[in-house]
Amino acid sequence: MVEVHEAARPLLELQPRYDFLVGIDSDGCAFDTMEIKHKECFTPNTIKHWGLQPVSKYARDAALFVNLYSRWRGINRWPALVMVLDLLRERPEVQRRGVQIPEVPRVREFIADERFPKSNDGLRAYMAEHPDPELDTALAWTTGINATVADMVHGVPPFPYVRESLDFLFDKADMIVVSATPVEAVIREWEEHDIAKYMRVMAGQEMGTKGEHIALAAKGRYAPDHILVIGDALGDLEAARDNDALFFPVNPGYEEESWQRFYEEGLHKFLAQEYAGDYEVRLIAEFERFMPEVPPWKR
Repeated sequence: MVEVHEAARPLLELQPRYDFLVGIDSDGCAFDTMEIKHKECFTPNTIKHWGLQPVSKYARDAALFVNLYSRWRGINRWPALVMVLDLLRERPEVQRRGVQIPEVPRVREFIADERFPKSNDGLRAYMAEHPDPELDTALAWTTGINATVADMVHGVPPFPYVRESLDFLFDKADMIVVSATPVEAVIREWEEHDIAKYMRVMAGQEMGTKGEHIALAAKGRYAPDHILVIGDALGDLEAARDNDALFFPVNPGYEEESWQRFYEEGLHKFLAQEYAGDYEVRLIAEFERFMPEVPPWKR
């Protein structure tokens, strides 16, 4: 059993009302918020706090590839930051400019320490044991992102067919949010659009990884073929597979079509236990074509 952080207790204490469990990612999956968050909030704060102004063009390329247009879409912000900096450091155009890209050794140590959740509170707890100027910068970066998101991201509704799907499933399946976003932002967005009422638990980064969310909520309570994860990133697929659960993909750039397919077809197959097998395999094969591993400047 995964270690239980106190924040995750609502998942552990979830008592089934129905035989089925559906876990739904938030950013980019239920809500069309990935583009605005990464283009207007994450990337400007990354350039600002990590001194990337001399190579801002290339920093933006790297950040948007990792967070939006690659197989790493949707991963936690901490490993994403390291990946962006590493991609930037090896790019010839950046090297020719003689800019020193931060190697963030203290951030890497924080990521590797499994005692601490990869959240702002987790970083603060880690800093209490390992004070370091680099981590001061990291805290300013991550709190700056959250402040910009709170200021910038509002009025973005869920994709068409999300509300209809939740309403249909409400008296047939237990539903939880499974997200790497801070809980406060998840709750704010779902309540703003009056769809929080459908969810039993809204889990964010303070509660662990997405795989841990599913494990805590489902283990010993639901049969694996009665658990479905809906997501728009390979991390969501991995969270499902880690728990022997089923997966419905929301294809980046085709989110509305994906949700329409779920509402008209996928959810009915899931409830009828006709989802596993050829149907799921076909959807995942299509989904993986949207997830390149090599950035466009290397192709």
